[in-house]
Amino acid sequence: MALSNLRRGAAAVRVTAAYAVVLCVVSLGLTALGPHARDVAVSHMSTNLHNLSHGHLGTLIGSAFVDEGGRAYLWLPGLACLLALGELLWRGRGLVVTFAVGHIGATLLVAVGLVIAVEAGWLPVSIARASDVGVSYGAVCVLGALTAPIPSRWRPAWVGWWLGIALIAASGLDFTAVGHVLALLLGIALSVRASSAHDWTPARLALLTVGAAFGYFVLSGPSVPATAGGLCASLIAFGAGRAWRTRRDRYETPARPTGFAPVDEFAYA
Repeated sequence: MALSNLRRGAAAVRVTAAYAVVLCVVSLGLTALGPHARDVAVSHMSTNLHNLSHGHLGTLIGSAFVDEGGRAYLWLPGLACLLALGELLWRGRGLVVTFAVGHIGATLLVAVGLVIAVEAGWLPVSIARASDVGVSYGAVCVLGALTAPIPSRWRPAWVGWWLGIALIAASGLDFTAVGHVLALLLGIALSVRASSAHDWTPARLALLTVGAAFGYFVLSGPSVPATAGGLCASLIAFGAGRAWRTRRDRYETPARPTGFAPVDEFAYA
């Protein structure tokens, strides 16, 4: 029985497992080949303006399989938990679509913004060759898409928390942090059309806890200002959501009968 449950569980997250294995193999292979090989891989797979302007559109996919730091063992478990939760909720196809929308969509939006900034002289031309690889855009989009299955009472606080963190982290105008904001918004937009009818089993709650911790470190790291911004935005959003629900219930609840039947004024005529 235990072996059968294990097989069913593995089959339910086979896309996540396959992706994690590929990431691990690529990271270990680049580590074994040395720093120069990793630098070359990062340079060729970066979705920067130089590569995109030269028609290297394959970087939009290849960049999701290369990590710049070479320490996949630190973040891969958290990513796997986040993606596994998404796959359990939306199945493999839904997870792939969500991740791709964040990874490719945010990358292209950032590229457009960088082109405008370079043309306007707000950023140096050297930004065109900046390295931009990794899983963060896709992962943050998955995090945003988890808005739908969050219970409606806590949904505003969830959105406020992540947007507060992301916006504070992006206030330094780092293009990667701005990309995280865009990926988060794309995920929240996708969640609007997603089903909210999901059971939060203990296993799924554990995946959410680890995946959310991973998302926090991706967005801001241990940043006190970002955490404070997230808490403030979360409290404001929770209060606003509660006030809206109270107002909605007040107008939707029918008036209670007084208990007295209307008297026909002509009954005794």
